[in-house]
Amino acid sequence: MEENKKISLKNASPKQLAEEIIRVLDAKKAGGLKLLHVTDHTVIADYFIICTGTSNTQIRALANELEFKLGEAGVYPGHIEGLDDATWVLLDYASVIVHVFNGETRRFYNLEKLWSDASEIDISGLLTQN
Repeated sequence: MEENKKISLKNASPKQLAEEIIRVLDAKKAGGLKLLHVTDHTVIADYFIICTGTSNTQIRALANELEFKLGEAGVYPGHIEGLDDATWVLLDYASVIVHVFNGETRRFYNLEKLWSDASEIDISGLLTQN
C-alpha cells in the first residue's frame, strides 16, 4: 500500500475496504476469492469475503498478512477467531467480515449457498493471481 492509501483507508467506505482486503488476499495467493454484498440480508456487515487456503499454514499466513497490511493503514479487526485450528479463520472488520477456509471446511459450511440471496460482486478486475 502506498503511504497516501494508508491514510485514506481509515476513512474508506465498506466497499473500498473490501476491495483492499481482496487485493491483499489475492497477492498472498488466496484461492476461490468471493465478495458477497450482504447489506440487505443482515445487520452484522455490509460485505462477506470468502476465500480458501491450501493448508493451515497458508490460512494463518493469509490472516496474518491481512491483519498486518491493514494494521499499517490503521485499520484493525474487532475480533479474530479460529487461528489456533486454522481450518476457518474469521476476521471481523465491522462492515467487512473475512472468512478464510480450508477446502473441506468451506465445502461443509458452504456460505455461498447459505447467503445465496446476497449479491456476488465481480472482483475480476481486482485479481492478479490465476
